[in-house]
Amino acid sequence: MKVSRRTLLKIAGISLMGGGVRPALEALGAGESSKIVASPNRLVGKRWAMAIDTKKCPPGCHDCIDACHREHNVPDFGNPKDEVKWIWNEPFKDVFPAQEYRYIDEGRKEKPVLVLCNHCDNPPCVRVCPTQATFKRKEDGIVMMDYHRCIGCRFCMAGCPYGARSMNFRDPRPFIKKINPQFPTRTKGVVEKCNFCEERLARGLIPACVEACKEKALVFGDLENPAADIRKLLKAQLTLRRRPELGTQPQIYYIV
Repeated sequence: MKVSRRTLLKIAGISLMGGGVRPALEALGAGESSKIVASPNRLVGKRWAMAIDTKKCPPGCHDCIDACHREHNVPDFGNPKDEVKWIWNEPFKDVFPAQEYRYIDEGRKEKPVLVLCNHCDNPPCVRVCPTQATFKRKEDGIVMMDYHRCIGCRFCMAGCPYGARSMNFRDPRPFIKKINPQFPTRTKGVVEKCNFCEERLARGLIPACVEACKEKALVFGDLENPAADIRKLLKAQLTLRRRPELGTQPQIYYIV
């Protein structure tokens, strides 16, 4: 992998900061992330997005979370300090702070809302990553992670206004109940997040969370396709996006 002098200087400067940063030479030497071999039946879209109907999510259901974390070898450290998460629940008042009115129903304020990476059209995490470990795919808009390029500087975590990224402060592998051999495991010092199941799309499969939802509360599809279910849903329903005032253009839409 050819690296410019400017990039080398950036990596060297960040590596000197310490604080759990992986060695720069390791990040450079690892090269590109593993390429997923696409199936002839792969799902192709110009702008993938997801809609979540919060009214359909039954209380206490974690099917989508469990399916995602199994699929992507997300470790369970058993404590909030080290927690790694790709998709999880937060109270309505924290997800939509601008929508928390004085007279809103108290039950609504505390109602769990499913959250994940928003795969923004204008992702601040991409702009702040010094090694291009975080990047946005031109062909379909998915915001991706190259784990080999990640040096653990956590600039992307600071840049994301949604808290959608997790840092592996410990080796995650001993804390994975059953490793899925079809998806790579990470190492200590690497940041990770939802990838819209790009590896499943390449095999012609919908995201694991969508497949696992018995209530059909999650709808995934190509926004550029007028015939897609998600386009029809967004046309028929008024939806919210998280913190749209920031100009990040989130691609997760909520029906509340």
